[in-house]
Amino acid sequence: DSFSDGGKWNDKGRAMRHTQEMIEQGATIIDIGGESTRPGYTLISDEEEISRVVPMIEMVKKNFDVPVSIDTYKSRVAEAALDAGADLVNDIWGLKYDARMAEVIAKSGLACCLMHNRDNAEYRNKEPDYTDFIADFLKDMQETIDIAKKAGIADENIILDPGVGFGKTYENNLEIINKLECMHTLGYPILLGTSRKSVIGLTLDLPADQRMEGTVATTVIGVMKGVAFV
Repeated sequence: DSFSDGGKWNDKGRAMRHTQEMIEQGATIIDIGGESTRPGYTLISDEEEISRVVPMIEMVKKNFDVPVSIDTYKSRVAEAALDAGADLVNDIWGLKYDARMAEVIAKSGLACCLMHNRDNAEYRNKEPDYTDFIADFLKDMQETIDIAKKAGIADENIILDPGVGFGKTYENNLEIINKLECMHTLGYPILLGTSRKSVIGLTLDLPADQRMEGTVATTVIGVMKGVAFV
């Protein structure tokens, strides 16, 4: 159900061939997600999400020597994925959606990527409510770090993601890409994910399948600003 390639890789044969292709092209982590988080996505149950991701994780770990990241914000899904061999938890809610998530990650002793996001319930169909965007963004990220530390997640197991396209206006997205270096004050490696996102489409007036140049440009900006993962 992904906005850019939903339905292309959701059977084992195609997923296996695609994994092989990504590794050959230089991918060093394979991220597996069972629920889309695109605008207007449909929530699915924990059981449905587990049934989608666990067979794929097992398939990748059996056939390839590559770390696997589970893209979920639900602790039960994370537990099942870790039991299946996942090496890293990628939480788009920065430990703020599911109160057990930090505990599950800490218990595993594995790494996590924690993304900046804001609950849009209070401004659904309206713009996010920031007083000073960068200051508020850094405060939100520090809250996520504090949750992780309190649960016992080790410093060396934390990666931070600015969350381009999540809980932000078009202008907010451009600003955080432009000011990524502000995140270095937090003291953790940074992951930047901009692939084909709407901020690129709105800037260049292009559909999702024609945003490769914008993806490359924003990725280069990120590398120039010191991100560790893309």
